[in-house]
Amino acid sequence: MRNSRRNFLQQLAVSAAAMPFLTFEQQAYTPVPHNRQGRVLRVALMGLGGYATRVAEAMQSCKRAKITGLISGTPAKIKEWQAKYNIPEKNCYNYETFDQVKDNPDIDAVYVITPNGLHHDQVIRIARAGKHVICEKPMAINAREGQEMVDACREAGVKLLVGYRMHFEPNTLEVIRMRSAGEFGKIMFFQGLSGFKIGDPTQWRLDKTLAGGGAMMDIGIYSINGSRYMVGEDPIWVTAQETKTDEVKFKAGVDETIQFQLGFPGGAVASCLSTYNMNYLDRFFMTGEKGFVEMQPSTGYGPIKGRTHQGALAQPHVMHQTLQMDGMAEIILDDSQPVVPVDGLEGLKDLKIIDAIYAACATGQRQKLSL
Repeated sequence: MRNSRRNFLQQLAVSAAAMPFLTFEQQAYTPVPHNRQGRVLRVALMGLGGYATRVAEAMQSCKRAKITGLISGTPAKIKEWQAKYNIPEKNCYNYETFDQVKDNPDIDAVYVITPNGLHHDQVIRIARAGKHVICEKPMAINAREGQEMVDACREAGVKLLVGYRMHFEPNTLEVIRMRSAGEFGKIMFFQGLSGFKIGDPTQWRLDKTLAGGGAMMDIGIYSINGSRYMVGEDPIWVTAQETKTDEVKFKAGVDETIQFQLGFPGGAVASCLSTYNMNYLDRFFMTGEKGFVEMQPSTGYGPIKGRTHQGALAQPHVMHQTLQMDGMAEIILDDSQPVVPVDGLEGLKDLKIIDAIYAACATGQRQKLSL
């Protein structure tokens, strides 16, 4: 498996040099030796909640990235994290003062891990401070905001990356290699099931202002993004239907369950489910004329498991965020290109699809996509 993937990556790198424009399926990866020139990406984490805790723990195993700064609105958290990760006081900020990172040479990039509705303004402020940005997904609450973030980072000359950890996960990359090599044949169908039964009704994920929606903005985006990297194309239309059984918990603008369908230019179709009202939904299935792949769990934090018509997926498991942050360090420091993009334009495509899904739910009409 490892040799075949290495050959695949090398072949893509050669083809990239010969072609100025690449399709989604032809995205190239340029392997970069770990710690080339001894450079390490120095990262400030913004928003010290549950997911930031996972990222911080994973980064302790990184070769190319380390935590050098903290941004939080809770002084007690900053003190706790300072002690745990040996962060000096001069590298700690709150939400009013973090623009001052522009004067801090100890910080190369800021990883925004705050509620979705805060990403837009925070990312633009970081860009204006001259620092690279890693933003947790979804990148924003709609495509308009996402475009403004992309524009701001471009104007500031900094990179904008989105926390698509699955784009670095070994079993996922093996499936992409197989599909690109034609081992599934012509892709016909993809199914993505993403959901769980959400708990605390007062949490920010059920607040439209902070979340931008409901399950679609949290868990449904995995099936959206997964359909694209699994099929290897961007969809050209979407239809969608919303179901809501609890209008107290899931208020107006906060979706509980949405089924959506995507059409791809090569003829493949996708049928997906996003929900906050059902457990045990973390499954991808894709079939082509020559074979199939089934992944369950497909996007969870634990080991990704699955099988294809050729047998079990058996790539080694490493914490996803470790691979993500090392990979993103190579993108920022060495200008390498991953197999599947993780930049702001990639995040913007998913936001355009989400906007179209909500429009399809509201109108009952198929929405055309131009990504």
